[in-house]
Amino acid sequence: MCGIVGYIGTEAAAPFLIEGLARLEYRGYDSAGIAVLGTNGTTLVRTVGRVRALEAALPKRLAGKVGIGHTRWATHGPVAERNAHPHSSADGRISVVHNGIIDNAANLRASLRAAGVTLASDTDTEVIAHLIARSEAETLEAALLETLGRITGTYALAVVDSRHPDRIVVARSGSPLIIGVGEKEMFVASDVAALVRHTNRVVHLEDGELATVTSSGFRTFDRAANETDRVPVEIAVAAEDLELSGHEHYMLKEMQEQPAAAETCLRGRLDERFATARLDGLGLEPRELRSFRRVKILGCGSAYYVGQLGAQLIEELARIPADAEPASEFRYRQPIIEHDTLYVAVSQSGETADTAFAVNEIRRKGGRVIGLVNVVGSTIAREVDGGIYLHAGPEVAVASTKALTNMGLAFALLALHLGRLHDLSHADGQRILRGLKAIPAQIQQILDAEGEVAAVARRIASAQSAFYIGRVRGFPVAREGAQKLKEISYVHAEAYQTSELKHGPLALIDEDMPTIAVIPDDELTERNIAAAEQVLARKGRVLAITHEGVGLDLPGVESIEVPKNEPELDPILLTIPTQLLAYHAALALGHDIDKPRNLAKSVTVE
Repeated sequence: MCGIVGYIGTEAAAPFLIEGLARLEYRGYDSAGIAVLGTNGTTLVRTVGRVRALEAALPKRLAGKVGIGHTRWATHGPVAERNAHPHSSADGRISVVHNGIIDNAANLRASLRAAGVTLASDTDTEVIAHLIARSEAETLEAALLETLGRITGTYALAVVDSRHPDRIVVARSGSPLIIGVGEKEMFVASDVAALVRHTNRVVHLEDGELATVTSSGFRTFDRAANETDRVPVEIAVAAEDLELSGHEHYMLKEMQEQPAAAETCLRGRLDERFATARLDGLGLEPRELRSFRRVKILGCGSAYYVGQLGAQLIEELARIPADAEPASEFRYRQPIIEHDTLYVAVSQSGETADTAFAVNEIRRKGGRVIGLVNVVGSTIAREVDGGIYLHAGPEVAVASTKALTNMGLAFALLALHLGRLHDLSHADGQRILRGLKAIPAQIQQILDAEGEVAAVARRIASAQSAFYIGRVRGFPVAREGAQKLKEISYVHAEAYQTSELKHGPLALIDEDMPTIAVIPDDELTERNIAAAEQVLARKGRVLAITHEGVGLDLPGVESIEVPKNEPELDPILLTIPTQLLAYHAALALGHDIDKPRNLAKSVTVE
């Protein structure tokens, strides 16, 4: 993996390929390359590093009108030009770009070597090019189908053949692939971000589908070569939504977009008359919703942590047992799928492979699953039975901010809706509605105090490690805060339940280990303050993320105060300062904030 682009039409392919790859840089990558078909065969150019290095390496005259490109995030083999995509057959005829992982690549590599093929890379992808080239099938489509019958794993593939320069053949299984429809030109991409300047009409391939793409159109078919007759749909993403718009980083831009994104998420979903949430997209009638006896939430990384926040909301407001679990582990533990459990899959991109596989496992066993997804038309959005779109707008930075906040709001809406179907009173429903309506303005208040948070963050940046602690509602906030600090500042951080500090982690407390303590104004405030005092007694430093009036006037304690909302909703607001802390710590350390090392925005492999 990570980013695929393709072009076929009446113009030179290289400029689109470079532009498309640049628009996919946010996904994270270590090398890039393109293959362009011309009158004298295929020109292959690959470089380690950024797309701008690839552009500088291109021949001055590269006029071919068919081509494919790729940004690679390493899965097989070190970062080196030989491992960059596209990969080609020995004779240079076949070129392939690939997202995903070929599970039986080692066996296939061994069999190719036994047949006398010299392998030029360490990758799993290269075997695909050689297998296609060695096929005796008469067409590129047939050769690809034959090859797919020999491989196992996940893939999004785009293939060109110098003997068939009028087409790009693509295939998808477990990794997203999109066809863009233009006028006398067609596009291929793994993400709509690469296409939005050129078309708003796209076709999302389903798992098990292939397509032949020519300058005049496309044909979709399945593994049995049956036509599938996909119809293009329109997408609402605009090119300007993906621009920096004067901001230094996408993460900063997206943090500052949170008040507007929150308003969009809530718009039309607050039902004043019945003191509930209007969630028509769930596709579930009240009687069906009341029949669920528990809720199981599945997500990865930040989506898992906000799932824990959501589980707490559902238990508090709806009084239904709820818990969150990493989607990456779910299907491997042979889960028991219960008919009276509502499963909730959470993913910003809607393409997270582990979460998508969990959805498939639930549906295969007859479970009911809904999605909290940001990207309309994404894989998970299409696979679930219903759901809540987050409406956060495009999110480019690897570290999720506005989508994460909208996930919290979506869980609050779901919890309110379930609660009012059970025993939550009309008065409490109105209380939660008032709290939800106040959140956008309160987020803005927190963002307006960014300078104060930045000063604290610069002091945290000098630490080797940090603790984040929180109790009950505050624990998911602590986990997400530690995740943010780790992923973009590379400062080691761990999150613990506040009550667990005394059961081991206190041994690590000293004057060099800062503790970021989530201390809301609630029924557990005194216990949280007592834990902070235990840290101070061991010469530790404490940064409290708290509410005004909590009374943390203690030597060695710094405070970041956020506006008070309803206790159930406070965690959504308490999370915002952790984003600012991580951002400014990374900024102080000079890191590439939008493209943290070793990470990708949309993880489409296991």
